[in-house]
Amino acid sequence: MSDTWAPTTNIVRFRRPHAPSARPVDQHRFLDAVYDAGSLPVAADDRSTKVLATRLTIFGFVTIDEVQCDGSVRRLRPSEAVRAPAARPWRVSKPSHRAAGRLHAMASDHP
Repeated sequence: MSDTWAPTTNIVRFRRPHAPSARPVDQHRFLDAVYDAGSLPVAADDRSTKVLATRLTIFGFVTIDEVQCDGSVRRLRPSEAVRAPAARPWRVSKPSHRAAGRLHAMASDHP
């Protein structure tokens, strides 16, 4: 027997499977695209974009509307967006002028 012990390296790392169309979404490019276009549609199964949009709506940078089966939209509050099912597409928009004014006022309150 040997007095030295050599650790074995038989650890296999499994990566999470990604859909072929799944790609990381850059937050700045997404926000620029929303602000330039006014609103962007998000497919029902585009989970990464929905997660990004949810983060941005929590901070007040965008608003999220859930598109209903009849084509009407329903505004989602940030808490609803976090728990919203992935069954329906979204429309991500820049916030209204009034909401943007509140964000600017909050930002100017903090040095």
